[in-house]
Amino acid sequence: MTNILHFDRMLGPSAPALGWVPAPRYLMRRARIRALMRDIPCGRLLEIGPGAGALLVENAQSGHQCEALETSVEARDLISKFIANSSQSIQLHQTPGDNWVHRFDMVCAFEVLEHIENDLDALKQWISWIRPGGYLLLSVPAHMNLWSSGDEWAGHFRRYERDGLLSMLKDLGVRVEVFECYGFPLTNLSEWISAPFYRRNINAPATEDVVESSESRKLNNDRSGTDRSLSSKLFPFLSSFPGKMALYGSFMVQDIFLNTDLGSGYMIKARI
Repeated sequence: MTNILHFDRMLGPSAPALGWVPAPRYLMRRARIRALMRDIPCGRLLEIGPGAGALLVENAQSGHQCEALETSVEARDLISKFIANSSQSIQLHQTPGDNWVHRFDMVCAFEVLEHIENDLDALKQWISWIRPGGYLLLSVPAHMNLWSSGDEWAGHFRRYERDGLLSMLKDLGVRVEVFECYGFPLTNLSEWISAPFYRRNINAPATEDVVESSESRKLNNDRSGTDRSLSSKLFPFLSSFPGKMALYGSFMVQDIFLNTDLGSGYMIKARI
């Protein structure tokens, strides 16, 4: 089999032949995920809604025993191709297993919770799958005042505020070790620049019918982790030497502002 995955230390895995390349927001988030995972021992890891599965492949390469939960047919197809070309053994699930209570050392859900209407019940279920002493890694988009066409395009129900998210985690009994606001200023800028593109490509219902609206949201949800039509146009620059230098500078600036509320996403590392 011809390997269609390309690996880069700064950009991680990409698969242009499959139509998936890392977006700037994903790369800013990936930088923080990798930093927060450095002191976590390898173990059984579940990623919920992994999109194309690029992070899964990297974590499996690092020694984690990785599994994935993905409800989207399109995403599962893409993940399967990623896995097949990665030489990694990763279990892919369409639905949760009956024996998942306290099964995993770590559960990760990056940019997933905002897609779920009843987010509290979802978070409670995810936490139940983590063994005592295990880890929850979570990221969500921040600040409702940053709501844009990009959120509608992706099928989001909400963006989050610091106090509300911390309160929800506290009520569920988890111990938050790290709470960061990531992305400033690159993700803020990229969301603003990309909003017109997303506005033109939203799957909107033809009527106000609730069923049609729900179906349209599902279409938006299903493509959000795998559609890289806009990012593919930027990737030649991102993968160039000047692009990588600009990205490296963005990582350094991001780190300066993690403890502020200026970024456009929240990153949480918690213990159960």
